[in-house]
Amino acid sequence: MDFLRPTTWEEALAAKAEQPEAVPIQGGTDVMVEINFDVRRPPALLDLNQVAELLEWSLEDGTYRVGAAVPYTRIIEELGGPLPGLAQASRTVGSPQIRNRGSVGGNLGAASPAGDSHPPLLAADAVIEVESRARGVRMIPASGFYVGVKRSALQPDELIRAFHHKPATGPQYFSKVGTRNAMVIAVCSFAVALHPDERRIGTGIGSAAPTPRRAVEAEEFLRGELDWDAPLDPALLRRFAELCSQAASPIDDVRGTAGYRRHAIGVMARRTLTWAWNDYLGRRAA
Repeated sequence: MDFLRPTTWEEALAAKAEQPEAVPIQGGTDVMVEINFDVRRPPALLDLNQVAELLEWSLEDGTYRVGAAVPYTRIIEELGGPLPGLAQASRTVGSPQIRNRGSVGGNLGAASPAGDSHPPLLAADAVIEVESRARGVRMIPASGFYVGVKRSALQPDELIRAFHHKPATGPQYFSKVGTRNAMVIAVCSFAVALHPDERRIGTGIGSAAPTPRRAVEAEEFLRGELDWDAPLDPALLRRFAELCSQAASPIDDVRGTAGYRRHAIGVMARRTLTWAWNDYLGRRAA
């Protein structure tokens, strides 16, 4: 196995262009597990730890641009205010050691349906910045990034450089069901983001379909029915939960049954929207 170690982004793109089969590695929290268990044996590893710009974030034209390697710990500590949904999800990732090494970029690269960062990225309309030496930069909406089980829209010679996420204009919440309270892969997960300025609500479903996905019909239902000046109608909340459950297409596996996942998505949808709505009304009243 070759071990490639670029020190700049340009060197990384060149290495990926020359060896498209090289697997990028930064924290290694997903890749090394697969190698250790002989799930895959890539011909080359592309170590990105020396590419300093991947560890940087900035606020550009009102949107946060977060380098692919910024670890979950820093998202929690430095970006928890403007990106609350993603910060909540980051707190549920593995152990402190994993949160110190793992990153949203790695989550995106693995494209696992169970990745904790995917639902809040979807709910907040995040955009993924990728680049190749041949085609340059591409901006891929999170809703179009996931194309199959552990497959993304990345081309073989592309690398994830950053993700772009607007600061929250309303409450955002994330919920996750696992077989225990910590260091657990999600049985299923759900995120909601209120966008009061646009009079709409974003959603994200994790670990309950071949890919992370939005509950589009549920979002459209709320857009037409929600009164932004009143408490939540219980009937509206129930219908929202039903539509979110219907948006999932889960399977039975060792972590849970399809039926349980559908039920749990509905429960989490109802709870997260209630939390977010109460938070929203409380802020207005303050």
